[in-house]
Amino acid sequence: MDRLTLLGLLLAVVAVVVGSILKGAGVAALLSIAALLIVLVGTFAAVLVQTPESTLRRAIAMSSWMLHPPPSVDESVIARLVGLSRTTRRNGLLGLEPEIEQLEDPFMRRGLQLVVDGTDPERMRSIMEIELDAREDAEMAAARVFESMGVYAPTLGIIGAVLGLMTVMQNLEDPRLLGQGIAAAFTATVYGIGFANLLFLPAAGKLRSLIQFETRRRIMIIDGLAAVAQGENPRVLEARLKGYLST
Repeated sequence: MDRLTLLGLLLAVVAVVVGSILKGAGVAALLSIAALLIVLVGTFAAVLVQTPESTLRRAIAMSSWMLHPPPSVDESVIARLVGLSRTTRRNGLLGLEPEIEQLEDPFMRRGLQLVVDGTDPERMRSIMEIELDAREDAEMAAARVFESMGVYAPTLGIIGAVLGLMTVMQNLEDPRLLGQGIAAAFTATVYGIGFANLLFLPAAGKLRSLIQFETRRRIMIIDGLAAVAQGENPRVLEARLKGYLST
């Protein structure tokens, strides 16, 4: 569970609500189902028009990374690769075959299968790097979905405000309703700017950072598996892989 994301979302809500109260607008001024529908439904509609289905599905799946990020480079991954190296030194490459089904990471499992099959280390590296590049491109495209939502939301907020002002203009004969109507009209603008700058754009930025961490972890796995295939000394391999922890 990513506590920073939870804390950030909580602080965002507190900042807007408390700020509205201190400014004298109150909480009621922030509540508008119509404005919420215009901003959120309109934003999602724009994203549906822009985004291919496969990218949209990946973006929805990756949204869970905000609270449950993928594993990063840590000692356990290094220990696993060093253990594979020791197994190779004792039993040869075929001794790694029982290890394949025990790996939870699909990326590492595919790479180890190539090693067990006797694939040349450089050939294995080339194959895995192609998959790495393809996955990184797909994940970055998914992250840009949230960035697009951050672009569309403020515009939809303006549309909501204009629609509200149109309603106000139709009731100019009743001055008592003007102030309340204008305030309600700008609620959509608050929603649009708020969702964009407190949720969608920060989410896009965080996903890009997580993708970079995940890419670094996969690069380390490729490097480690190539060393395993070459029969590199486990101690030398461990020392080299620990360099990924310092960045």
